[in-house]
Amino acid sequence: MTKDDPHPDKLPVSSVRNLGPAMEISFARVGVHTAGDLRALGTDAAYEKLLQSGSRPHFIVYYVIEMGLQGRPWNDCKGKEKVALRKRFDALVARSFDKGRSDFEAALDRIGVIKRV
Repeated sequence: MTKDDPHPDKLPVSSVRNLGPAMEISFARVGVHTAGDLRALGTDAAYEKLLQSGSRPHFIVYYVIEMGLQGRPWNDCKGKEKVALRKRFDALVARSFDKGRSDFEAALDRIGVIKRV
């Protein structure tokens, strides 16, 4: 690598496929400044940082990150893969976002017994 050709991990978050300036700003707010930072964290840990900083959960954002880290188009997530990602997303949101609920309420929410607020 040269000065004019930096290592891919040192490039900004927006160099990851599907991620633009808005995601770069959001990630910078939580200490994720480079594509390498994002890759090292992975989708779940990086998205959890966004949730813990007050970002509202949104499934499309989550799978856009996942697809981008795999180098795939954002809309390439379909079928069983999308269903599996949705389960990961729901579990992550239940752990990270619904902090006002007791563990018991969060468990009931995960199995669909109580409505989300």
